[in-house]
Amino acid sequence: MMVTLTPGSTTLNQLRDIWSAGHAARLDDTCRPGILTAARAVATAAAGEAAVYGVNTGFGKLASVKIAAEDTETLQRNLVLSHCCGVGDALDIPTTRLMMVLKLLSLGRGASGVAMTTIDIIETMLAKGVTPVIPTQGSVGASGDLAPLAHMAASMIGEGEAMFDGTCMATSKAMEKAGISPIILGPKEGIALINGTQFSTACALVGLWGAFDNAAASVVTAALSTDAIMGSTAPLRDAIHTLRGHRGQIEVARAQRAIMEGSEIRESHRDDDTRVQDPYCIRCQPQVTGAAMDLLHFAARTLEVEANAVTDNPLVLVDDGVIVSGGNFHAEPVGFAADQIAVALSEIGAIAQRRVALMVDPNLSFDLPPFLTPDPGLNSGLMIAEVTTAALMSENKHLANPCTTDSTPTSANQEDHVSMSAHAARRLGKMNANLNVILGVEAICGAQGIGFRAPMKTSDALQDVIGELRRDVPELTDDRYLAPSIEAAAAMVADGRLTNAVTLAPFVKGDAS
Repeated sequence: MMVTLTPGSTTLNQLRDIWSAGHAARLDDTCRPGILTAARAVATAAAGEAAVYGVNTGFGKLASVKIAAEDTETLQRNLVLSHCCGVGDALDIPTTRLMMVLKLLSLGRGASGVAMTTIDIIETMLAKGVTPVIPTQGSVGASGDLAPLAHMAASMIGEGEAMFDGTCMATSKAMEKAGISPIILGPKEGIALINGTQFSTACALVGLWGAFDNAAASVVTAALSTDAIMGSTAPLRDAIHTLRGHRGQIEVARAQRAIMEGSEIRESHRDDDTRVQDPYCIRCQPQVTGAAMDLLHFAARTLEVEANAVTDNPLVLVDDGVIVSGGNFHAEPVGFAADQIAVALSEIGAIAQRRVALMVDPNLSFDLPPFLTPDPGLNSGLMIAEVTTAALMSENKHLANPCTTDSTPTSANQEDHVSMSAHAARRLGKMNANLNVILGVEAICGAQGIGFRAPMKTSDALQDVIGELRRDVPELTDDRYLAPSIEAAAAMVADGRLTNAVTLAPFVKGDAS
């Protein structure tokens, strides 16, 4: 499927569809006049005598070196090849394709000065499935994601490696098989391609979408845990949360209350319950996860702006008739957003892990058997599953430390403050995977605990959740090899099967529109 995008007004929902479904993308034809006008301005500058950064000069610390007109093509090619210094594992194909789409959106704003052939080749590579191999390490997030984007640009000129038909090969071979001719870069085109925040933004967006999925799943797993320990729903009353006013908190409380509606377990202890109140991990779930959701929605707004932004340098300001050097390549907004997402992921996991610990502890679980096994002593039950969640919770706490505060000067002190947005965004994948496991184990524990409350039943919605879980994770009786069950439950969190078993409001699932 081909998706037509309008630079400046593309939504995160459109981008997520492209990323998840592998769609190709093209720019709306209304972009062409602006792109062509900016390209003519660059051609005029390249033919002139005045030094224009990025057009007929060296780069960075070498900006004072004037380049002859006949060498401008070589200048751009050399720039791309010299910046292909990425190391580490290759970026996955869906995120790489998303990065290419984001570069299209940036170039399509008509301030970068590239030729239409440059736009065309990105669109064609997306359509025919030629995906550059992008090493994931080497960017400090200013002057943009230089190394990763250089590897993308190298593929466009037939250099480096690419994936095609599921095989990694020389880009020249992939292009030949796909029937695509590499381009020759004109004035400014190399720097337009390698300057920008598209690698960091793509990784941050994928991290954001995973975080939204985990946040929604945590509402479901928290409801399971609350019923398992026979917790109160009184703290979910709407009046409590509207008095405070934070939207995330209000929405989480409403969602959890709706999911638990009709539970026989809940109704059984409304009166004569000796407990006055539940621990914070039960009682303050809306306040904590709701705050995390608000943070995620804030980050989403930042990343939607960045996805549509022009972030290369210099910029062609057509209305002003100038080509001017600025600093839009500095990815501080992306780094901040990634740090915010990381904090949200860490806190969702921290409170979920405490609910797991609560359920396996016979002193706190309101008469559930130790470690949720029907025969404790002979069996250890979910004892070490809880320890695993503690390990992953702690790992996420470490990963949540901010990256943007760790600037270091580079490039002979020309780039003396950088954002570190690239690894700020990349670590979100690991954090989401860790949280998938924490919530998967919580689902296992919650379902197991609810089973011990029989013959009383939980709500219809939570019965549906447990039914979905039981497709891949059998009830725990005698001890068994548990790793496959934990992996299966984590996968059900990650792919949305647990969340999709219930009805949740769009805001809770990550859509604030």
